[in-house]
Amino acid sequence: MTDETDLAGLRREYADSGLDESDLADDPVAMFERWLKDATEAGIHEPNAMVVASASAHGVPSARLVLLKRHDERGFVFFTNYTSRKGTELDANPACALLFPWHDLERQVRVEGTATRLTEEENEEYFSSRPRGSQVGAWASPQSQVVESRAELDRRYDETAERFGDGGIGLPPAWGGYLVAPRSVEFWQGRRGRMHDRLRYVRLGDGWRVERLAP
Repeated sequence: MTDETDLAGLRREYADSGLDESDLADDPVAMFERWLKDATEAGIHEPNAMVVASASAHGVPSARLVLLKRHDERGFVFFTNYTSRKGTELDANPACALLFPWHDLERQVRVEGTATRLTEEENEEYFSSRPRGSQVGAWASPQSQVVESRAELDRRYDETAERFGDGGIGLPPAWGGYLVAPRSVEFWQGRRGRMHDRLRYVRLGDGWRVERLAP
């Protein structure tokens, strides 16, 4: 097998900093906020971008990038079309995983948990704050469905914009958010010689246990 890019030879030494148990916050939410702040201040493009991995009821996996829109002691929130592939998979099999890939800081955060739909009130509150163009797009796009062409998408968007005119745009019936309640949250920090630091919070009743994983 040949390839113009020698993937096996692509290597980068990780050596900037480490992660010790004494560096951790008391809970993963506070620790995540600390690292998200670092990523934002470092100028990382869309530091709230995360990979959402889901699986069908038969265990067939899929993954995609979405934007984190809120996080608190309950978990991590993102929004989508409930009839999209990720929506139908999460409804059928709510076990999922999130990944924040902050390569420039030699860090990543891995979350494993369970997704549940937000309430209609929460969905309406967020949807009303979106730019009008995004609101139109949420109504116009049959997310994850096969479409004939780009022209069809443009036509659907234009027709939807004309239908709403200058009036208000309400919440689409199949659009909303998911809350991912974490069972575990791993903080990964690159280290020299591939001896990376991996510290994981694991849910234990109302609290958290911290454990170190081998790289």
